This record gives sequence, structure tokens and C-alpha cells, in this order.
Amino acid sequence: MVTVSILTMFGLGLVCAGILAAASKIFYVKENPKVTAALELLPGANCGGCGFAGCEGYAKAVVTDPNVAANRCVACPKEAIVALGELTGKTVAEAEPLISMRRCDVNNGHVGQRYVYHGIPSCAAASVIRGGTNTCAWSCLGFGDCVQACPFGAMKIVDDVACVDIKRCTGCGLCTKACPRGILDLIPLRARVCVPCNSRDKGKAVMDACKAGCLKCGRCVKECPAKAISIADGRIEINQKQCLEYGPDCGQKCVKACVRKILRPIALTAAPALDEKENSIDEKEAANA
Repeated sequence: MVTVSILTMFGLGLVCAGILAAASKIFYVKENPKVTAALELLPGANCGGCGFAGCEGYAKAVVTDPNVAANRCVACPKEAIVALGELTGKTVAEAEPLISMRRCDVNNGHVGQRYVYHGIPSCAAASVIRGGTNTCAWSCLGFGDCVQACPFGAMKIVDDVACVDIKRCTGCGLCTKACPRGILDLIPLRARVCVPCNSRDKGKAVMDACKAGCLKCGRCVKECPAKAISIADGRIEINQKQCLEYGPDCGQKCVKACVRKILRPIALTAAPALDEKENSIDEKEAANA
């Protein structure tokens, strides 16, 4: 009886194995060798900066869809992008390198604390409890959600604030999505000016909370000959493309017009990496202010 049971199970196993083998042959989908080659050129970070869920999704799209450009991977070196263009037969235009910038100068602004937080070390968690720990409800909380989100190790917490290592930052934008307060912005690496203030408050409310906060007086908006500066959603916004297209002939009139020195000149291409020196985009701005 036992022998019969064993033979029956063995027979069933052989039948199932045969069915699976036949199904694998019938339903076999031949992979496009170009997709495999494209995937090998990509960094495998799956950061999503290209707009696809991961490197595999982008590899399939760039090979099969003529409307998907070959230069959408922000983490690829130039050589890999050129190779991807040659593989897919697409013209590769040089993309504008982007970098993440922190729109907050919480330390130089001497922003105080309203209470001591003892919960989960997360900006998203802390920000929902009475509007966060800081007296400025728009400031960097420094718990490092952006650090956890960055797949390239380009984010660090230095002196309780998020800092960007521009040598490692690829401009994928994952840190900007992780920040619950929208403090991190993507700007061109060639950007000449920035506003390290995220506050939507005005006048006295800003002055009471931060010594380095933007009052939204609008003087920079009026002085900018490129018309690249505006007040949108309660804060100063710079159209970096418009600013760069106008060129340096403006003499940075917007910077000179800012009475609180909030609008600052920057030189991102000259800044060292955090590993070379505990420096950041924001510290570079402070040095040039």
C-alpha cells in the first residue's frame, strides 16, 4: 500500500513536471537583447529619477518607445548615456545637471525649539505633532528622512540640518519627495542665486521665528531684469532657466536688493564634497553671503 502511494505521488510529480516544461516552451517570451544591454549600462540604483519605477522599466522603455529619450537617467555618467544613445539609435542631447538644495538656514537664523521631541526619529512623524519642534513651522527638522531616501549617499545630517554632498548628488529628486515640508528643491548645477528660506509667513511672523527668513518684501522681484523671480505659494521662487538664459549681465541686482541678505549668490561647481570637508551647498551660500 505504501509502495503504491509512493509510485502514485512520483507519477503525479512527473506529470506536473512535464506540464510545466511544456508550458515554459509554449509561453516563452524571447527577451530583447537590446533591453539587456541597456540595463547593463544603467547604474541599477532604481532611484526613479528618470520617471520610471526602476532601471528595468526605463531600459525597456528607452529601447521600445521612440519618444523616451536616452538621457533621462540622472545617475548615469556621460559615457553610459552616449552608449545608450548609440544602442537605441537616438540622438543624445546633454541634459542640464541638477542638484538638490536646502531652502532653509535654520542655524544661522537661530530658530528656537518649542518643545523636545522624543518620538520616532522622522521628519514626517515630528511635523504632525503641533506643527513640529521648531518655532518656524517651515524649517528643517533634521531627522533625516531625506538621508534615508537618498540611494547615493549624498545626504547627511550636519549640525542637526540636512546637507547635500554635491559631488554625490545626481539630482534624482527622491530627497525632495521624502521631505514633508518641501524644503529641498532641485536646481541647476550652474545656478547663480538661491533663496535659502522656505517660510510662507510674512513680516513680523518671520522676524520673530528666524533671523535669516525672507520677509517677501518683493524688492528682488522688482529689481530682477530677467523677470525670473516671483512670489508663488507664499514664498520667493526663482525661475533658474530664465535666470541662466539672461546671463550674468544683470550684476545680481536681486542679491543687492535683498535687505536681509536672504537671496544669495552661489557657486555650486566650486564646492567641495562633504567627505573632503564637512561642507554643503548651504554652507557655501553662507560663505558667499
